[in-house]
Amino acid sequence: MLAQTVFRQRCMRWLLSLGILLLFSACVDETTSLERIQKEGVLRVVTRNSPATYFQDRNGETGFEYELVKRFAEDRGVELRIETADNLDDLFTRLNQPDGPELAAAGLVASHDRRQQARFSASYLEVTPQVIYRNGQRRPTRPEDLIGQRIMVLKGSSHAEQLRELQKQVPALKFEESDAVEVVDLLRMVDENQIDLTLVDSNELAMNQVYFPNVRVAFDFGDASSLSWALGPGEDKSLLEAVNEFLARAKQNGTLQRLKDRYYGHVDVLGYVGAYTFAKHLQQRLPRYEKHFRTAAQEAQTDWRLLAAVGYQESLWQPEATSKTGVRGLMMLTEGTARAMGVANRLDAKQSIFGGSKYFAQIKEGLSPDLKDPDRTWFALAAYNIGIAHLGDARKLAQAEGLDPNKWLDVKKMLPRLSQKQWYSKTKYGYARGGETVHFVQNIRRYYDILTWVTQPQLEGGQIAESGLHVPGINKRKPTDEDAPQL
Repeated sequence: MLAQTVFRQRCMRWLLSLGILLLFSACVDETTSLERIQKEGVLRVVTRNSPATYFQDRNGETGFEYELVKRFAEDRGVELRIETADNLDDLFTRLNQPDGPELAAAGLVASHDRRQQARFSASYLEVTPQVIYRNGQRRPTRPEDLIGQRIMVLKGSSHAEQLRELQKQVPALKFEESDAVEVVDLLRMVDENQIDLTLVDSNELAMNQVYFPNVRVAFDFGDASSLSWALGPGEDKSLLEAVNEFLARAKQNGTLQRLKDRYYGHVDVLGYVGAYTFAKHLQQRLPRYEKHFRTAAQEAQTDWRLLAAVGYQESLWQPEATSKTGVRGLMMLTEGTARAMGVANRLDAKQSIFGGSKYFAQIKEGLSPDLKDPDRTWFALAAYNIGIAHLGDARKLAQAEGLDPNKWLDVKKMLPRLSQKQWYSKTKYGYARGGETVHFVQNIRRYYDILTWVTQPQLEGGQIAESGLHVPGINKRKPTDEDAPQL
């Protein structure tokens, strides 16, 4: 009898212990994805290697998607780890793996098929799918005109989905999907007449238009779509809710608009003719002066491509350029500025570049300490064109309007007012052609973006791993750069 009692007591203790263990396990299993990320201190994100999403230049990581998701990681106080997928199918495969990345930030449209594979955040950018053709070829104007054309799109893309839907109404339509190309490759293939047509989103065309001067928009293929971040499937909404809350704040506080302005706000300033001309001058003129830009920039501790962009805006890289007002040389220095910078001959390309570099560095150094990069660089470019005094007037106008005088996005709205009497009459230094200054900065930013992309190493696949920039698929270096690369 005693033995049976002892046995029952032991069984009860064992069952009680087992119950406690199961209860503890249940509690552990209830840890949310957001809590796990916060505890581990790491947010893993998969993206694409392209100008509109993520790429490496000499200053480190950059790209619209990278900049936005980096801010989300910083907002959560965790380290950002970037993985680059080989193609869109690979991206969604990784996202659905149990130990895969928590987030995909890759310029994704939340299409019907994709919603079967992943959950999507609120939208952060509106884009329009566009049919692209080669200038000189017959321009398609409607979906039926796509029949009989050599068409290629990204495999697994929303554009492939759209074309499959069109095939239901137009069975004769044929197209090819490829997972061995990116948007840049598709545009190049149209530009070189390797294919007749492709479909890309408007933002990616805008980023790449200048590299391919023969590509044109045939027509918009449907209505505008929204870009969103993707998360793996599941019932846990903690990370999704955190992402949506962040994106809502980013819209409200201007962060998202500043990124849009930086990457897309100045993409259309060249036009087709300007794009073709710049591409030609990149090959024919820049090589003569690149070594001077590099050396001068090193001495001034700035980016040589920014100086080259200034030089192109000023003179189209022509050492003998002369304006009607007597400004001369590749960097278009006034006689007084040249003398102050130690330039004896303004028409000597090397002297002009070094003088312009020194002058720009002095301007940037002399700006208010309240101005932080990248805005400080845009303000310095504006002052290079219009002068620090007039720039100060525009900043005061911005402040009077309740805008931020330390943000280029706000101050550039005020600069055109310097040519309007109702406004410049209220300023200390009076009239100035502020609208020209806005275009001056926009153009230089566009040229700089192009130079940044065409001079960065084109690293893909195994090359990325061999370069030392990434371990295979993952960049484990914790980002330490500020709002943008320091110029």
